[in-house]
Amino acid sequence: MKPRSLAVMAVGLAAAIAVPSLRHRSASAAGSVPKFEVDPYWPKPLPNNWQLGGIGGIFVDSHDNIWVANRPRSLQANDKYASSNPPQADCCAPAPSVLEFDIAGNLLQAWGGPGAGYEWPDTEHGMFVDYKENVWIAGNGGKDTQILKFTNKGKFLLQIGHHGKTGGSNDTENLGRPAAIAVYPKTNEVFVADGYGNRRVIVYDADTGAYKRHWGAYGNKPDDKASNARTFEGRGPEQFNTPHGIAISNDGLVYLGDRRNNRIQVFRPDGTFVQEGYVERKTLAEEGTTFDLGFSPDKEQRFLYVPDGVNKKVQILDRKRLEVIGWFGGHGGHGTGQFFHIHNLSVDSKGNIYLGESFGQRVMRWSYKGM
Repeated sequence: MKPRSLAVMAVGLAAAIAVPSLRHRSASAAGSVPKFEVDPYWPKPLPNNWQLGGIGGIFVDSHDNIWVANRPRSLQANDKYASSNPPQADCCAPAPSVLEFDIAGNLLQAWGGPGAGYEWPDTEHGMFVDYKENVWIAGNGGKDTQILKFTNKGKFLLQIGHHGKTGGSNDTENLGRPAAIAVYPKTNEVFVADGYGNRRVIVYDADTGAYKRHWGAYGNKPDDKASNARTFEGRGPEQFNTPHGIAISNDGLVYLGDRRNNRIQVFRPDGTFVQEGYVERKTLAEEGTTFDLGFSPDKEQRFLYVPDGVNKKVQILDRKRLEVIGWFGGHGGHGTGQFFHIHNLSVDSKGNIYLGESFGQRVMRWSYKGM
């Protein structure tokens, strides 16, 4: 018999939090916050002596298969001895850049990396599978100024931008270390959180790569020379500071995680600003709190889930109010149920949450256990 998995429930103000000044007020009634339990057996061990590097992206497709953007080049020498020629030890070899798992944790396929006809990113960052089952990859390496589109079997389809070329946040041809991608079926457009180098959302036609539009914080024209220093009360900075996560809701709103400003901004697809909200706004750490975004699978998408790598939590927000109403996790480390720089998040149709760690080199599932 398997031992029982570690249960960690979403909690509100009543929970003891390590940093009292960062406590949040629960905005929900008792029992109305989702709860989750870590699954220590997901995923199953990888074949071929493979080992994961840092995780640059994770995404659940329409079949509830889980796609992972792995960083094989991030492994240290002692983690890939078996791939040396001749092998220096039995373990291990870097897993490919793109991996697809089923909901049970079985590896279905793996592919990716440099090839003919396209420029693979230096550091994989971002993963999205669109409504046509095409796979999109971005990158945040110093010269990663492009995004790529493949079939779900790894056939190259499209590149937008040119590696090592960028003209800043108002360059419509090239990107600037893009962090995340979302494709909107209604308009067949690809929205890019752009990103580590630029300060904008930019939109292209998802088939041709033709430029459509772009915008910065509050829907304004991005200005790379303007200050984007964070604020801790009142209106936030007029420029983004690391647009890092992007997601489009069922009701057609674009959610952008402005990571180092500890905030989320919401827009209509045309770039019109709708609202903003903050996650642990008083957090001083440079990395910020709003690493990624994922919606609960109910029709109204009542909850918004945000991995907060600095505070070692998955924050649970009321989506419409953009208010934190609970969280799970809260313990740093490499053990079961602990977080080490959680980076990416996606949600399946049953409400289970999948997380990737950029430094911890893990993917994990937290199973939905009701309200």
